[in-house]
Amino acid sequence: MREITYAQAITEALYEEMTRDEDVIVYGEDVGIYGGPFKATRGLQERFGNQRVMDTPISETTIVGSAVGAAMTGSRPVVEIMHDAFLGICMDEIANQAAKMHYMTGGQIKVPLVIRTPRLGGEQQAAAQHTARPEAWFLHVPGLKIAIPSTPSDAKGLLKTAVRDNNPVVFFEHVLLYNKKGEIPQGEYTISFGKANIIREGNDVTLLATSLMVHKALIAVQQLEKENISVELIDPRTLVPFDKATLINSVKKTGKLVIATEECKTGSVAAEICAFVVEEAFDYLDAPPKRVCGLDVPLPFSPPLESFSVPNEEDIVQAIQQVLR
Repeated sequence: MREITYAQAITEALYEEMTRDEDVIVYGEDVGIYGGPFKATRGLQERFGNQRVMDTPISETTIVGSAVGAAMTGSRPVVEIMHDAFLGICMDEIANQAAKMHYMTGGQIKVPLVIRTPRLGGEQQAAAQHTARPEAWFLHVPGLKIAIPSTPSDAKGLLKTAVRDNNPVVFFEHVLLYNKKGEIPQGEYTISFGKANIIREGNDVTLLATSLMVHKALIAVQQLEKENISVELIDPRTLVPFDKATLINSVKKTGKLVIATEECKTGSVAAEICAFVVEEAFDYLDAPPKRVCGLDVPLPFSPPLESFSVPNEEDIVQAIQQVLR
């Protein structure tokens, strides 16, 4: 094992896949010679040239629309949309083109496309139009896969899997994780989609968390251990496909479920997870499932209001204490 940052893990994954397969191309805003503190493609253009790593104009519709065409005709594009809030600009290309093409052609056309999109929010002061937390939008679109890694190891392994997949993948990254270090395996590895990671085993309550909330959940779990509360912490790693079996088996063991995500609460991924757990494991629940999510407001620019809008460790602790009463 060796230790690298989340951003370095993404760079390594792209470097390895571009070396392995010359059909892999990378483009988007600020992936080549341009870029700021959130850049995770450093050195790729110098290594592979500006025909395979390209900066683009600020036109999300053009970026994704051209990538759909490139994927349909033999390339394996990995494009970056600068922030997940900008995915709405290219929603037609994602939801009405990339996601449907395989179905519309009876499987004759494949769209091996990866859309990387960093997330702002929480200590960023990025305000409303740069922070959308839109993973639930894409959960509702058949034909898309969704990855949402929380660690450097998962970021690298899942991105390599995404690049090799013949289906379009929306790959959510969190910029507050970019500088976070973690151990990754030596040598070649991938991580299968649809296989959750049980980070901590426990017996009293199941806690499922995604992305940055995994790290807040770990802090909450450590605090609860001092109260002799045993929490089973699960990171699904991918939302589509979703590892229902691991979550259901955990709920059967603990009888209680708390879900922690950054997104707005109404119509959330957390809501969908609650729904299928109630449908498939209702008889095992000793208390109603509880969601710890962001407020149903656009993220404010004001730091105190932004902090109030985003769920934190104490929110998770309180939710778990409530379901255990």
